[in-house]
Amino acid sequence: AALKDGLRSQVSAALKEGRVTPTELCQRCLALIKSTKFLNAYITVAEETALKQAEESEERYKRGQPLGILDGIPVAVKDNFNTAGIETTCASNMLKGYISPYNATVVQKLLDHGAVLLGKTNLDEFAMGSGSTDGVFGPVRNPWSYSKQYKEKSVPKSHSEDEESNWVITGGSSGGSAAAVSSFTCFAALGSDTGGSTRNPAAHCGVVGLKPTYGLISRHGLIPLVNSMDVPGILTRCVDDAAVLLGSLAGHDPKDSTTIQDDFKPFELPNLTDVSKLSIGIPKEYHAPGLSSEILALWSKAADLFKNAGAKVVEVSLPHTRYSIVCYHVLCTAEVASNMARFDGLEYGHRSDVKDSTESMYAATRREGFNDVVRGRILSGNYFLLKQNYEKYFVKAQKVRRLIANDFEKVFRSGVDVLLTPTTLSDAAPYTEFIQEDNRTRSAQDDILTQAANMAGLPAINVPTALSERGLPVGLQFIGRSFQEKQLLTVAKWFEKQVQFPVIQLEEVKRHDYGVFQHQKSASFS
Repeated sequence: AALKDGLRSQVSAALKEGRVTPTELCQRCLALIKSTKFLNAYITVAEETALKQAEESEERYKRGQPLGILDGIPVAVKDNFNTAGIETTCASNMLKGYISPYNATVVQKLLDHGAVLLGKTNLDEFAMGSGSTDGVFGPVRNPWSYSKQYKEKSVPKSHSEDEESNWVITGGSSGGSAAAVSSFTCFAALGSDTGGSTRNPAAHCGVVGLKPTYGLISRHGLIPLVNSMDVPGILTRCVDDAAVLLGSLAGHDPKDSTTIQDDFKPFELPNLTDVSKLSIGIPKEYHAPGLSSEILALWSKAADLFKNAGAKVVEVSLPHTRYSIVCYHVLCTAEVASNMARFDGLEYGHRSDVKDSTESMYAATRREGFNDVVRGRILSGNYFLLKQNYEKYFVKAQKVRRLIANDFEKVFRSGVDVLLTPTTLSDAAPYTEFIQEDNRTRSAQDDILTQAANMAGLPAINVPTALSERGLPVGLQFIGRSFQEKQLLTVAKWFEKQVQFPVIQLEEVKRHDYGVFQHQKSASFS
């Protein structure tokens, strides 16, 4: 039962009172990781290290000196954060076997608060993708594919082989972290969010996914994709837990010059009872091509929920949104081309056996180490950065980015507190359907509702809202003002309480040696 409880309200209290020990909690999570291995959520499981950390936590509890709410809490980290002594691969042949000499700042902060690191989670190679299907360790399976809710709604197949191919994707690129939280193998996980890589899988896996304001959490030790947009993301099972993690991770880091200078004060979210003073903006441009009628109806229902509770709900316009995905593609690939230059086979990571010349070794190393997606983005980025193209593409995209950020500023200056939008265009696609289209096409479609918040550096959160007609999770996104996480999370918590999203019911699947989880909760959207 403890595995389904919130950190602040239940688990931390149970640990303090001795009803469960950190070691027991850790062992239970490790057992679940083994029994759900077929989900492919983890690349590396640090069992020995985790049990040692749990024992140390247990000693602190016995002395009555826990380090805080996170002490003894099992967590997972996306495999593009550096972890001392534990392999960091970015799901790529380029970094297979690489062990960092230091911890990313966010990882160190988790450990300093007593959290137990279970392992590293799967992703798209170098976090380039929106399905968690393109990593060298294989695709991540969405736990909801094996839920009672999905199985009751999905069309029965005649052959077991067909049933096996009926599973759906997690979204990406932080799909391993989202699947890990969704399947109860950990209480919280770190992802990264460059264009929606935390919120997208959170929506598909029915968990909370928070992308904080750019600069609020240190990027030091996060292997960079797009320096000007990357943010460490937080995945939890409820909004309160996201606030707990944020309180532990946020604040200035001398190792990251882009972090805020001011001290960050952790906060406990109030229980909002009166929303009459709130102004909720509904951006009309987010009624994007390809948005499913089901999600459109849910979005409209959510707006009515706020309106009926007394909040002011207004339609707003972000006119440059329609240029944002093209602008994002130019800026993303340009920074990728720059960042990937460090992987040359000389200092760390994979090195080719080709020895004809330094240049041929460089070329062979990168050909062998990177997949087609990464190489494609490097090529695109270098094209945009050519002398004859720089002004035409890169500089122009930067100007459009400023216009996109100005749109948000203008809306928030008009009195709107929080924007409400869909997170994804539809529920999770079956894997066999998802891989019919190439990575670039899929990423352009899947990032369309999320990447603008990254370009403007704003905080945004996915809140699981309801189940689709297929029995799969659907989430909605709240976008807040810069550095106003408390207001954003308070609104998200109120909404979470209203919708009462159902807990996943993972049924026993004999061929996967799956455990049974039952939890009764209202599935209605009221």
